[in-house]
Amino acid sequence: MTAYAALLRAINVGGTGKLAMNELVALCEAAGLSDVKTYIQSGNVVFNSRLAETAITTKLERALADKIGKPVAVLIRTSAELADVVKRNPFTKAAPNQVLVLFLAEPPPRAALAKIVIPAREEIKLNGREVFIHYPDGMGRSKLKLPFADIGTGRNLNTVRKLAEMTREL
Repeated sequence: MTAYAALLRAINVGGTGKLAMNELVALCEAAGLSDVKTYIQSGNVVFNSRLAETAITTKLERALADKIGKPVAVLIRTSAELADVVKRNPFTKAAPNQVLVLFLAEPPPRAALAKIVIPAREEIKLNGREVFIHYPDGMGRSKLKLPFADIGTGRNLNTVRKLAEMTREL
């Protein structure tokens, strides 16, 4: 069995994609996942499975679309991958709530960051399937626009650390 985290895009954020966490647990269990636990109300779920990432993604995206009535992107990471994301954080001196990890299904092209306009003091680093963004003035105030933000889902470093811990304990 492998421990995974599923990061759901646009669930319980800004009034869209309403899904109670107990319903998410039931949906995951019906998809054959075990030891299912959620973390906070924004679409974070950890579990064990013998299935590969692509199979889990397909099952969960279909089940969520049936439940919610619209597509929901699901980004999967293993426990080891989450631990590695925490280690790869390039902004080690920044407050963890000021670092956002944008999770993507595939690594974006290296040139993806070349045309981004940094409106203030934000910093961006691309590393694998994750984009690390440091918001020294806070995420809520930032005017930063990322071209691939609509295909990924972000979690602050505190949440990523918690999900890494939860998957490690499964």
